[in-house]
Amino acid sequence: MQNNTKIRQQAILDIIQAGRIFSQEELAARLREEGIASTQATLSRDLKALRISKVPGEGYVVPARGRSLSADFASGILRIQFSANLGVIRTRPGLANAVAVLIDNHMVFPVLGTIAGDDTILLILREGSSPEGVLDALSPLLPDIKNRYIQ
Repeated sequence: MQNNTKIRQQAILDIIQAGRIFSQEELAARLREEGIASTQATLSRDLKALRISKVPGEGYVVPARGRSLSADFASGILRIQFSANLGVIRTRPGLANAVAVLIDNHMVFPVLGTIAGDDTILLILREGSSPEGVLDALSPLLPDIKNRYIQ
């Protein structure tokens, strides 16, 4: 069974790297063409395990070797501001949801949760969190975030 997972995941990587894929349905169809059957739930797990994300206008994207997907996302962050126990991150259009998922999945300590729109993320912060503490916690995920901070 584990070999099937490895084979399927390698096929997913090959398909996405060979051309643009914009939906899981399209990916499943391409896998079927290669003789690999997969459910939507399995594809979702595989995409998460492979750290593949969907980027608006580009489809599914495999992070470059030696460069994390978070570094790719960080380049799309325009600014971050704070007010009391809230933070607001502004991103390039279409990127906010992917960045919010990255933050939520890594359970950054001062951040209780996120709400994302198209180009804006609302960070709900733990009571007593400082902007500097939040920036320090986000820096490993989003390099250069401290340079986007507007007081």
